[in-house]
Amino acid sequence: MSSNESAAGIAHVYRGTFVHATYHTAVEILEDRLLGVDTEGKIAFIGSGKEVDRLSQKWGFEAFAVTQLGQHEFFMPGMVDTHIHASQYSYAGTALDMPLLQWLNMYTFPVEACYKDLEFARNVYTHVVKRTLRNGTTTACYFATIHTDASLLLGQIANDLGQRALVGKVINSYPLVRPVVTPRFAPSCSATLLGHLGEIAQNNDLHIQSHISETKEEVSLVKELFPDYDSYTDVYHRHNLLTDKTVMAHGCHLTDGELKLFRETGASIAHCPNSNISLCSGMLDVRRVLNHKVKLGLGTDVAGGYSPSMLDAVRRTLDTSKALTIQDTQYHTLTFEEVFRLATLGGSQALSLDENTGNFEVGKDFDALRVNTDAAGGPIDLINHGEGPKVESNLLASSGDDRNIVEVYVAGKRVVPFVERP
Repeated sequence: MSSNESAAGIAHVYRGTFVHATYHTAVEILEDRLLGVDTEGKIAFIGSGKEVDRLSQKWGFEAFAVTQLGQHEFFMPGMVDTHIHASQYSYAGTALDMPLLQWLNMYTFPVEACYKDLEFARNVYTHVVKRTLRNGTTTACYFATIHTDASLLLGQIANDLGQRALVGKVINSYPLVRPVVTPRFAPSCSATLLGHLGEIAQNNDLHIQSHISETKEEVSLVKELFPDYDSYTDVYHRHNLLTDKTVMAHGCHLTDGELKLFRETGASIAHCPNSNISLCSGMLDVRRVLNHKVKLGLGTDVAGGYSPSMLDAVRRTLDTSKALTIQDTQYHTLTFEEVFRLATLGGSQALSLDENTGNFEVGKDFDALRVNTDAAGGPIDLINHGEGPKVESNLLASSGDDRNIVEVYVAGKRVVPFVERP
C-alpha cells in the first residue's frame, strides 16, 4: 500500500497517554503514544510518540494535525453497561423501599405500561441515552418493554446519538445497534415461550439477555414454577437460552454447579452491585465467579440501581468486595485494576463484542473517553505524588465523575459533547 493510499484512510491521530486493559493485564498504561483512527472509525496504528515523523510518512498524516492530550489527560476505553433498563430511567433514584418482586409490581410494571405512548417513550429514551453517553457508557445492553414501536424507537435514538447498543425485545438492526432476545425472567414466561425464544435466538445467531438468581425469593419461585428442572440455570439451558451470546443479570445466588454450566456454555453474568444492595437482593461474590472462569461485566441496572453511571458501578463493585472481606478476612478482595477491566474489556467480553471494542487494539473500533482529571469545575483536587497516570486513573474511579470526561468517541466519531441538530 502506498503512502497516498494510507493517507486517505487516516481520519484522526492522537498523542498522549492511553490507559486500557488487555486479556493478560488488568491495567496497561501506554505513555506518549500515537494512535491513528481510520475513516471507518477503527484503530489503524499505535506507536511511540517519538516516532511521529516516521509514522506520519508511513501513514500519510501531517504532524501538525496531531491532537495532543494535556498533562492531566488520558484516553481510556469507553465503558460497557451490560445491564440497564432504559424504560425505568424516569424513576431512577426513587422507589427503593421494598424487595424485588414487590417492587416490580408496585412501581416497574405500571410505569412500563406507559411506553405504549411513543412521545413518553421518546422523552425518556432520549434522556437515558444522552445521560449514559455523558457518563462514559459507549456500549449499553438495554431492556426496553413489550411495546414494539417504542423498542424500535430506542434503537433509533441510540444509533442517532452514536451509542453502541443491544436492545430487547428483538428489534431491527441499526449500524450501531443489535437485537437481543429478551425474556424478562423465567417467572414471567411459560416453558413454551422460553422454547420459542431459544429457537429464535439459535436460528438467527442472536444475543440473549435475562435475569437470574437475583433474590432467594425469586429462586424459590422458579423452583415452584419449574419443578422438573435441576436449577434456575437449567431452566434457561434446556430451552437453548444459555449460549456464548447470553448475558444474565445478577446471579447472586448461583451454585457452583450452575456456574460450571455458565462456563461450559460460554454464558456471562452482568454484575449489578448498586441494585443488589439497593433492593437488598444479595451480594455477588465476583471473585468466585472469576475463579470459575465465567465471563463477567458490570451493569448499572437502572432503576433497581439508582445511578446510571458506570463509575458508580465500579465503586459499588469494590464496596461489595470489601464488604465480603469484612465478613471473611481471608477473602481475596478485588483490586481497582481488576474492576477497571470488568467495566471495559470485561463488559465487551460479556456481550461477545470484544472483537469490536473494549480496549485499544489495532483493528478495533475507537470507542474511547478523553479524561481530564484537572477539568475546570471538576471534583478532583490533584496532589502530585509523582506517579502520573496510574494515580490519576485511580482518582477518576474513586473521586471523579462525568465532569472529568471531556469527550466521548464511538467508532471514531466524537459523540460527546453533543452537537444538537437544528
